[in-house]
Amino acid sequence: MKKIFNLIALAASLLVAAPSCDLILDQESPSAYDPATVYSNYTLAEGTIFGITEAFCEVNSYRGRFLPWYGFNTDIEWYNTFKPGDGKTDIASYNCLPNNGQLNLSNGPFPLMYTAIERANLVIEGLRKYGSVAQKPDMAYLLGEALTLRAMVYYDLIKAWGDVPARFAPVSAETIYVPKSSRDVIFNQILADLDEAIAYLPYPGATAATSRADRINKVFAEGLFARIGLAASGYALRPEDGKVGTGDPGEVRLSSDPALAKDKLYPRIQAHLNDAIGKAGLEDFAAYWKAFNNSEHMTAGPANETLYVIPFGAGRGRWNFTFAVSSAKSTYTAGVDRGGDAGPLPTVYFMYDEKDVRRDVTCANYQWTKDNELELAGISKWYFGKYRFDQMKANPYTGGNDDGIKPVVMRYADILLMAAEVENELGNLPLAKNYLKQIRQRAYAGDEDAAETYVNSIANKQDMFDAIVEERALEFCGEFLRKGDLIRWNLLKTKLDEAIAEMKDLRGLTGNYGTLSGDVYYTVDEEDEGRLSLVFFKDGADAPSGYTLEAGYVNKYDDAKSTGFYTERINGLYTRDPEQYMFWPMFNDTMSNSQGLIKNDYGY
Repeated sequence: MKKIFNLIALAASLLVAAPSCDLILDQESPSAYDPATVYSNYTLAEGTIFGITEAFCEVNSYRGRFLPWYGFNTDIEWYNTFKPGDGKTDIASYNCLPNNGQLNLSNGPFPLMYTAIERANLVIEGLRKYGSVAQKPDMAYLLGEALTLRAMVYYDLIKAWGDVPARFAPVSAETIYVPKSSRDVIFNQILADLDEAIAYLPYPGATAATSRADRINKVFAEGLFARIGLAASGYALRPEDGKVGTGDPGEVRLSSDPALAKDKLYPRIQAHLNDAIGKAGLEDFAAYWKAFNNSEHMTAGPANETLYVIPFGAGRGRWNFTFAVSSAKSTYTAGVDRGGDAGPLPTVYFMYDEKDVRRDVTCANYQWTKDNELELAGISKWYFGKYRFDQMKANPYTGGNDDGIKPVVMRYADILLMAAEVENELGNLPLAKNYLKQIRQRAYAGDEDAAETYVNSIANKQDMFDAIVEERALEFCGEFLRKGDLIRWNLLKTKLDEAIAEMKDLRGLTGNYGTLSGDVYYTVDEEDEGRLSLVFFKDGADAPSGYTLEAGYVNKYDDAKSTGFYTERINGLYTRDPEQYMFWPMFNDTMSNSQGLIKNDYGY
């Protein structure tokens, strides 16, 4: 009991870098417990790592604001409610303003992510000074973990806000107010940090800590290096060099830092991914997501796919609460409305081949009623079938606003697809095809020959790039990687415009949807009674036996707002230029607490 008390007290002492600057100066650092004692003792030092991740769980941190709001709208994912002028719709549709009611908070995600960074800075400083890292592999592991966590948080800050303040040492009275830095400074530092961290970290399953997916392992750090490196070397809205924080509108371009160019970064990414390949594995796709809903995806190792999860406790986190298949007061959610805030675009279902097992796991066009029955949701509103209350271990779910689901930060599938992308760029098409084929064969379980035929048909570098763009959409829909991918590929507006045109074609049964009759047939899935199987009927086809007909399911949608699939709604995928407003603004509370040093760019 005394040991537990000491760890809790130690974590409490790390509550630094709070949104109020006065609070920062009022906090005690770990020196109150004698840093030499804390950072030379594995158990005490490990407690400081938990202090870093505790910041993820704060009400308006990753738990309640960053994860529920970052990552849509894209060409595959959108917010399911459209109310122009509403702060929630505005975030999703690239109209987020500095006074947004969801994010302009003194305890919002921006200051709380810097809380995590400040705690990491203290841990890193303490372990370097007192941890005897060169002689003690267990202490080196903790340093690698802290460096990786700090890199992850900085990457999340950059993908949401673009250029942000760079803090790589504990806050002092002299450094309490700092302006934004060029993101290139941060990219270079966190990539170097990950190079160092990777050397300290064991592979998944090699130790007790790295057998858990809520602790950092080498393959996740290698994948994070790749994810950050691809972003750093890719496109994004950037102010003119030397004008960060001056109100510069910026332009979508590559970095001008030679160290972040593809010819420099891709070989480094390649080396890390080559090492990561084979150190984890793909799992059956449907079984994987069922285990996710049961919180049984927590094992890391050579046979496991999960590389890292946000370490929410059993009573924390709002993932299924936000993104699961909608449950309208059903017994699965103890009589309250939960889930369904976002989902796939209505056209995503039709992107998949009917033999692709990912389609029916990813795209759910049904919902639970208050009578605990399944019903069709309507062609305009789809849900992520990866996330389901009926599959949760706690059934019925009674956790109020927190469901205890641990969101996946990275899966092994991403290692393979990033490796395919990098090898293709470096001219190694056969190797790139091999990595893509592993993903395709898992997706076409039972018809692996079709996957091989598809991959073999890829003839050149451009074909392979196009295939990767599509495959990442099919594989990661609902995991909110797409926005970052489209930005770094310089395809954000292009793909959004294509998605808008596709949705209009679907509503009108034109273009790629011209062969559909407008009818849908449905039945309860024989192998999974918590899911409806759908058949969108094609003219001239035979009606499926044993299915119920919903006539005119698609073409009953016209341009009336009552249908939910009207022109303004479709065009509302973005309401301002997504290239100019791909990043969130600095919010008023942050700017007012910065003594005027933090200012908005990008036209805000």
